[in-house]
Amino acid sequence: MRLGTFHVGGGESLLYQAEPGAPWCTASPGLAELTGGAPMTCGAPVDDLEPAPRLPFRPRTIFGIGLNYHDTVAEMGWQTPEVPYLFPKLSSSAIGDGEAVVVDTTLSTRVDWETELAVIIGRRARHVPAEKALDVVFGYTVANDISARDLQAEDGQWVRGKGLDTFCPLGPVVVTADEVPDPQALGVRTWVNGEQVQDGSTADMIFDVRALIAYLSSFFTLEPGDVILTGTPAGCGDFRTPRLALRPGDRLESEVEGIGRLVNPVVAPDRTNQVVGAT
Repeated sequence: MRLGTFHVGGGESLLYQAEPGAPWCTASPGLAELTGGAPMTCGAPVDDLEPAPRLPFRPRTIFGIGLNYHDTVAEMGWQTPEVPYLFPKLSSSAIGDGEAVVVDTTLSTRVDWETELAVIIGRRARHVPAEKALDVVFGYTVANDISARDLQAEDGQWVRGKGLDTFCPLGPVVVTADEVPDPQALGVRTWVNGEQVQDGSTADMIFDVRALIAYLSSFFTLEPGDVILTGTPAGCGDFRTPRLALRPGDRLESEVEGIGRLVNPVVAPDRTNQVVGAT
């Protein structure tokens, strides 16, 4: 089953597709109902769909995993990690397909791309053994772990560099786990302004999806709606010679085989649309 947000009848609706090629139908209110086993019934099929720039769900906790591809570690010249390298992404960084990645060059001039397979947790889980780890997965989507490399280098830890607003595009749809029998056999690709810059495979992960869930659940309780970003293959801009970085006006495309292609424009901040708290 696939979940997506579309413009329907002048508004936005969460729709689902029971199987590839089937009509898109109105879904239940959200991920919580689906992961709780709510029955899915399709009314009249919906035609002439236009994707809406909104997430099919709101992530709860976003766990990022760094240095998780053999070719990435080789590209960077780092040692292969003995345990997963874990960092948080703030929920406020999440945006959907078609929404803009905001690059503020007064904050960072080394904004990089990292297309990744994202795992969506569907059941509350703690101390899950690796052999049962996929049982707690609701589904998968495409992510781009946008990273401000200069902020990462300044801080030593990665909260600022990974957590800026709009730095976690997710989408374009959520594909349920039954449609992805082997999450370690998926192509992972990126294009910037039409030029392909990443072309890897989840088979190259150092720690596979099962191992990541087992590791995380040994420390934290995983909840429905939590998202795990599983790392990115080689081809990031900051490790090229010369370096490449995302700039306002760029077009970023992120693809995971069998799920879809996530497309996000890159824009400068809108200084006229600031959020000001109450005094």
